Amino acid sequence: MTKKITLIKSLSVVVTLFCAANFGFGQCGIETATWDGTNWNWTGGIAQNTVPTIGNTISVIINGDYDTSVGGFQTSFGACSLTVTNNATLDVKNNTYVEVQNDITVDAGSTFFVQPYGAVVQINDVATVTDNGIIRVIKTTAPLGAWYEYTYWSSPVSGETIGNGLFESEVSRRYLFNAQNFLDATAESNNDNTPVAGQDDIDDNGDDWQWVDGTTTMEPGVGYAATHDPNVFIFPGVGYDYDFQGPFNNGIITVTIYRNDSELNDINWNLIGNPYPSAISANSFLAANTEVDQNVVSTKSSTGAIFFWSQNTAPSSTANGNQAYNFSDGDYAVINGASEIAGGDGLTPNRYIPSGQAFFVAMSNSGGTNIGGDIWTSDVVFNNSMRVKGATDNSQFFKSSNTKGTSSANKLWVNLISDNGVFNQTCIAYLNNATNMDDGMYYDAPKNVSAGTSAILYTTIEDSNKKFAIQGKAASSINTDEVINLGFKTSIDVPTLYTLSVAKKEGGFLTNNPIYLKDNLTNTLHDLTSCDYTFTSEVGEFNKRFEIVFSNKALATDDFNLDDSALKISQIGDSQVRFKASSNLTIKTVSIFDLLGRQLYALSGSHNEETYNLPKLKNAVFIAKVKLSNGSSITKKGILK
Repeated sequence: MTKKITLIKSLSVVVTLFCAANFGFGQCGIETATWDGTNWNWTGGIAQNTVPTIGNTISVIINGDYDTSVGGFQTSFGACSLTVTNNATLDVKNNTYVEVQNDITVDAGSTFFVQPYGAVVQINDVATVTDNGIIRVIKTTAPLGAWYEYTYWSSPVSGETIGNGLFESEVSRRYLFNAQNFLDATAESNNDNTPVAGQDDIDDNGDDWQWVDGTTTMEPGVGYAATHDPNVFIFPGVGYDYDFQGPFNNGIITVTIYRNDSELNDINWNLIGNPYPSAISANSFLAANTEVDQNVVSTKSSTGAIFFWSQNTAPSSTANGNQAYNFSDGDYAVINGASEIAGGDGLTPNRYIPSGQAFFVAMSNSGGTNIGGDIWTSDVVFNNSMRVKGATDNSQFFKSSNTKGTSSANKLWVNLISDNGVFNQTCIAYLNNATNMDDGMYYDAPKNVSAGTSAILYTTIEDSNKKFAIQGKAASSINTDEVINLGFKTSIDVPTLYTLSVAKKEGGFLTNNPIYLKDNLTNTLHDLTSCDYTFTSEVGEFNKRFEIVFSNKALATDDFNLDDSALKISQIGDSQVRFKASSNLTIKTVSIFDLLGRQLYALSGSHNEETYNLPKLKNAVFIAKVKLSNGSSITKKGILK
């Protein structure tokens, strides 16, 4: 999965479905509800100005302009069938919807208009969309920091071309992802052009992304990538509108995905997308395309995880890829069957995929149909049962609101940040059907490993050499003896201050118990529920340094971090630093480290207050680890000016 791309804002939706218990997909009745531009007029004895809802046989006719955001008689509505006629315009505004059981018809001279965060949902998979007038779906990119940031697109209408649907994009930077060509048998470090055997999530010869011309028709369910046109890029920090025109996609849509078995250890990336003018449920999509049986994941087609691009890191000459400057694969947000994590922008995706949004999935390593040589295919399926409507499901294209979870499962999100802009997240989820081994992507989603991100945080699993972005574990594993191995990797070779913190926690055990970080390098235990943990590090990969534990007995000694308010550090002279502990404690030792993690001083003490001459720290930030008379320790940052 190389990086030529940014995501669009997803349409979030509050799911409030209205279903009739005994209503099927049969013919609609003769009763009608007609909007004349001012009022709802009903046949069949229903009161005038009753806004129609789904779950009856009423055919709705829009005979005058209708705006779903006006309120009163003009709101979201449902229908058995829908006709827009008499040169009327039906305008589905942001955070509103139109839901139709069966067919949609737009007559000549009339317009059906869907705003960026509006939604149109059809229920019957074999219902038709007749477009004799104009059907338009507007989508808005995520706020772009620069014109060259990519967006992953999927058309919500049929018959649209690249040139029209992506009219505002840069012509020379419109791509599709050819999964048949993706082959990752070698890896390099820091884009140094010295590959060795291994994987880095980068296509080895760079022929996976292929340019498409403007006459190419955007296939339903297929993903495309494009940057914005620099000539119409006004200023950073805003989203830009794209206009898709044609009949809404509806019903069962099958997309072919591919696996190249020339290399068996790489991930079989495919770029697909939501084909509908409404959001779809990620849970429903994964359920339809991933089979979970007897605690072991055996995939139907995709391997159970969705990867969203969430552009945050600027292109870098040290990020692996096939260009001189490449984007960071660490900027992907992830959803799988266990949980979800934020990408580089720090925003956690909700469990909906907005209309127009493309995303990566991986084809299973088993099964499929051989079409010649090492190339295998399978199908990903979309259908109307995945579609949702509301105020939050379709509004994330791609930025998510950080909504609070409602899961009863124990889930822990841990953030890594640095004082020079790093953000990386990992999640551990305790689930009934997961095991503590590698269960496949549905429960255990890998971290993208191209090293485009200068520092990453991940978890590890016994007997696996993978790095995991999301790890599902057995629900029975969560107890006070549990140990979570946190891996940390950095290529930053300048003084840097890193911070680990609990971003979010769910479930009874995690809510009601302290969460400790054990640093095996400094032999300290830190209560993350009280405050964040700050540390320094040399360049490298560290899979044994950090652990999450739930008991303060995790250290052989009583070397436990107090809240850092128990220690004050102050400069009192040119090179002199005073350390003062709480009144009832004595300072026993002071270890001083620079921001690369190198120890500069090992000092002893015997009083409540100690002053040391530290000439090596002139005009420098340092980390002090102070051990106190009660056996506890405090790690704290200081600066000598």
